[in-house]
Amino acid sequence: MFNFTAFKPALALAACSFFLTAPSAAQGIPSAAEMIEQLKVQSAPPAATPGPRTRSLRNLIIESAPSPVAAAEPVATVAIAPAPRPSLSLLIQFDFNSAHVKPESQQALVNLAQALKSPELNEARFAVEGHTDSRGRADYNLKLSQQRADAVRIVLAHNGVVESRLSAVGKGSTEPANAADPQAAENRRVRIVNLN
Repeated sequence: MFNFTAFKPALALAACSFFLTAPSAAQGIPSAAEMIEQLKVQSAPPAATPGPRTRSLRNLIIESAPSPVAAAEPVATVAIAPAPRPSLSLLIQFDFNSAHVKPESQQALVNLAQALKSPELNEARFAVEGHTDSRGRADYNLKLSQQRADAVRIVLAHNGVVESRLSAVGKGSTEPANAADPQAAENRRVRIVNLN
């Protein structure tokens, strides 16, 4: 007969760790560490150092100089769009037609507060953007999204994030995550944007 007495502490520890991590994994809540990685400004790759020159201009012959008229013509320039700022979208649940954060979203906001207070992010400023789907009037959605962004900012401040690092802005339904389906649930979200 097998003696389970020696394995009881290990089984108890395994059961506790399962129950402590299972709800977070089941709900798809990113950890603070995952949020930090998503929100960090990635350092630019080091500039390539020029290699040794292999050609000489010693024997260069200019056959014709450009005309002054050609030099006066406007030169087309290529605008390079700035890299998008690091951001994180969270499906924060609110009571219907309300800015009250539901209890099931509290853990995501606790993790977010931990991430924003981390050494990697504690100097950065963030925009808290509220987004809605396209149901309802545009002016109402804009107002509701602002209230929801403010509510998230307050929860983050309550969890120790310095409020002056956070700005809240409502976007309404103007920037859907799923443009193909403006009423989709993923359009109702809060987006955190690193402003540094």
